[in-house]
Amino acid sequence: MTEAAPTAAILIIGDEILSGRTQDANVSYIGQRLSTLGIRLQECRIVPDVPAAIVGALNALRTTYTYVFTTGGIGPTHDDITTDCIALAFERQVVRHPKVVAAMTAYFGDRLNDARLRMANVPDGPDVTLIDSALSIAPGYRIENVFVLAGVPSVAREMFESLAPTLQRGAAVHSQSVDGAVREGDIAAVLSRIQTEHPRVTIGSYPQERSTSIVARSTDKAEIAAVVAKVAQMMRDIGAEPVVGPAP
Repeated sequence: MTEAAPTAAILIIGDEILSGRTQDANVSYIGQRLSTLGIRLQECRIVPDVPAAIVGALNALRTTYTYVFTTGGIGPTHDDITTDCIALAFERQVVRHPKVVAAMTAYFGDRLNDARLRMANVPDGPDVTLIDSALSIAPGYRIENVFVLAGVPSVAREMFESLAPTLQRGAAVHSQSVDGAVREGDIAAVLSRIQTEHPRVTIGSYPQERSTSIVARSTDKAEIAAVVAKVAQMMRDIGAEPVVGPAP
């Protein structure tokens, strides 16, 4: 892997995720997109709607990684406290962004109320920039290396694509899989040896009910091909027919 590659973390905010009532769909999308941009997703955290938990996690992550992406908690209800907490973490005041207020006034008209206006709140400072979405009148925003996104998956995806061109990129990470009717315990020793022989490749082993999927990830396509060939031959050697996924 490229040592200088930018890194990232995702901070998921919301009691509804921790309760199991809502299943998170943002990590998968953001993680895959970061990989294609050459940004290494290193950590994901889920925190409740508790100010101390949000501020503590955000401060830890933003000083550790190149980028932090938060999802959730920027809506109009009482438990949408993400912006208040981000302002607290950065020691900023909360203000209403005039551009967002104007857009919401034009959109909602007489239906605009204080609850909806909460979605125009951002931390103060000239470095705060909006992240637009075609699916929502209320934008996300960036403050330093933190990107604040909606929790609704479709809106979060739109916001991510809007901000993606601004990100520092590294070498893209590619992957290829090999599936076979083998047990992890039967291939562990040989797989460990292959990993040692190819330190530039991350090899993951994922057991299924009656098979195991081996996934090789690297910035080097030739290295991936070499690993895949060895894994496939290993499976053949113990009597399994490998199913090799598409080349990256």
